[in-house]
Amino acid sequence: MKLLRLYGMHGAFTTTLETTGVDYTNDELIAFLIQAEWDDKQNRKIERLTKSARFRYKASTEEIIFNNGRSVDKNQLMRFISGDFIKNKENILITGSTGVGKSFIASALGYQACTLGYKVKYYNINKLFGKLKSAKADGSYLKEIDRIEKQDLIILDDFGLQQLDNTKRQAFMEIIEDRHGKKSTVIASQLPVINWHEIIGEQTIADAILDRLVHSAHRIDLKGESMRKKRQQL
Repeated sequence: MKLLRLYGMHGAFTTTLETTGVDYTNDELIAFLIQAEWDDKQNRKIERLTKSARFRYKASTEEIIFNNGRSVDKNQLMRFISGDFIKNKENILITGSTGVGKSFIASALGYQACTLGYKVKYYNINKLFGKLKSAKADGSYLKEIDRIEKQDLIILDDFGLQQLDNTKRQAFMEIIEDRHGKKSTVIASQLPVINWHEIIGEQTIADAILDRLVHSAHRIDLKGESMRKKRQQL
């Protein structure tokens, strides 16, 4: 079993040898071993996906706080948790002031996507632009763009903290264009969507990006006081 890399099956079989008082039929033993192998492979896959995603927070959807003050629609979140928005190649835009939980919710949705078997990448958008700028210098830009395009879901966090220059604007346009109608994107921003046009700059490109990104996207507009302050008070 070990040589065949059937580690879940091996662990389950070892357990049966060490456990007294359990009398499996042949069918029950085979079913038990196969289920253990399946569970082990799934757990390993989820672990690989979450490690590769490089989330900002270790977050789960069960930890999301729902109350009237935050303007978080539980029914809407439950639909996102099912993963249908990824299956349907839809985007989610999360906006709100500093500390209200935008990055946490985005990361929680990313973790959930990993448990469903989707390939996910989390990016701080300004660090991503810096990485792509370096990639242009060393000739690996197309490889980086291709890696982003292949993800089932990407999370772009802290969008709008800096005005986009021409280089960032072109890179952003390329990312959104590659994913439009093919893959899903979650964007978290302190700025309301109405201000994104100004942040992107250059009207023609801004119009093209927002047309592909915003008009058919799901939106979460968070309200209330900083969740970070609340945690510190606790």
